[in-house]
Amino acid sequence: MVAKQSQQQVDQDVVSSHLDPSKSSVERVIGRSLSRQEFYQRYRKPGKPVVISGLLDDQADWDLDYLTQKLGDQVFPVRHYGRSRYQQDKRQWTSTGSGVKAVSLPFSTYADLLRSGEALDQDLYLARCTLRNTPLEHEDGPKQVERYLGFDKFPATYLNVWVGPGGHTSCLHYDPMDGLLMQMHGAKRLILFPPSQTYNLYPFPLYKQLLHGLTLRPVYSQVYPENPDYQAFPKFRQAKQFQQEVILNPGEVLFLPAGWWHEVSSLGDGMVCSVNRFWNVLPPSRALTSWNKWRAHLGSLFASPHIAWNLLTALVKNDYEQGLRKLLQQL
Repeated sequence: MVAKQSQQQVDQDVVSSHLDPSKSSVERVIGRSLSRQEFYQRYRKPGKPVVISGLLDDQADWDLDYLTQKLGDQVFPVRHYGRSRYQQDKRQWTSTGSGVKAVSLPFSTYADLLRSGEALDQDLYLARCTLRNTPLEHEDGPKQVERYLGFDKFPATYLNVWVGPGGHTSCLHYDPMDGLLMQMHGAKRLILFPPSQTYNLYPFPLYKQLLHGLTLRPVYSQVYPENPDYQAFPKFRQAKQFQQEVILNPGEVLFLPAGWWHEVSSLGDGMVCSVNRFWNVLPPSRALTSWNKWRAHLGSLFASPHIAWNLLTALVKNDYEQGLRKLLQQL
């Protein structure tokens, strides 16, 4: 079962060594003790993160063999971050997130790269790939979690899968939608900051999207939170006072409200797998008053000339379907 540490074998010494005892932790609750009404009132309505356990106890362990059996030769975009990327000054970056160069690979090929260690060496990450039209689309575990917590209306995306080697880090950013992150294999460490700290985290300027389109998003921070340059980013000292940390263990679920900054690191030496879905923000008043959400959408508006150009160029190519899929992945 997903939540049983005996099968997952996440080394607790490794996990605990990644926690900073000086930082506050995200609240934890046992899922079955929480009704959907309580979840809505205590966490979703005010936009407060929470870790929920016990809702995936009876589900399969999504280890590499299981994923390979289910996904086989289905092709997914795999982002190629490269090991030198996180040695660079982020202010020199020209791509983030879904804008990072990707190569299309059958899942079985990517699984071989994980087993051989090449995925770790090259920092190859299968990120935010839809489970639509795959056998895993119909797995009841993630949907069971959503139903129990009342996430049954207004989804913004399909279910997504995230698969990569231990040691990968998704740099500090926020999402303009609410998210449920379900840990299916391995563990992740998350560093979080509330939306109030946005300008103490030095996000990429909005005008960058005029230059780079969807490849460089203003929802990413220019700061490395674990190795900050205080000379370049002095206000980050203020943000550090609001930093929270959490280890998301196998079988646990994190509710991450729109606008909350988070950096996500996969722990251990093996493959780590998560599933998530993004949801429209409820209640609507929280969406309307979220500057971070408006800011993300404004950035997309600035990128519209690039979006239109990429759409036109994709349509005139012989492999236009692949170009459209790439554009939709970025959107």
